[in-house]
Amino acid sequence: MHKQELLRTAALIPQATKTDLAEHAAKRDELVAKLNTLMLDRPDIVELVGENNLTLMQDNHANHARFVESYLQNPNPEMLVETVLWVFRSYRSRGFQPPYWSAQLNGWVELLKKELSPEGYKPVYPLYHWLIVNLPAFTLLSDETLEATDNFVPSHG
Repeated sequence: MHKQELLRTAALIPQATKTDLAEHAAKRDELVAKLNTLMLDRPDIVELVGENNLTLMQDNHANHARFVESYLQNPNPEMLVETVLWVFRSYRSRGFQPPYWSAQLNGWVELLKKELSPEGYKPVYPLYHWLIVNLPAFTLLSDETLEATDNFVPSHG
């Protein structure tokens, strides 16, 4: 899948209102704490995020929760795709492995379904579904960028 297809499908994610997201916003810090616990309890967490990256992972979870609310209220498919690609490139360059995002996003879905009412879950799930479905595309696109960076040889002219 190319970036243009990601943009096209991102435009199909339904927008939510502040009212739709009120429960998510009210429980955001609690949800982040529960996701952190869920992830930290994984026996493979160091393999997923790399050595000395547990604090960075927890910061990512807090930023992610705020981003989800913001995006669903003010969708911008280009910003979504570029932000996710930036996150993949940035965190992968620090040792995060592609399976981390699958574990994290599936963890979010599990928690949101458990902790939010059906009315609170309904407006956030489509974004998570889109992210999970497109994980292979984001991995591939970030692989291409990381490989290009690794193969860059500066000229000395």
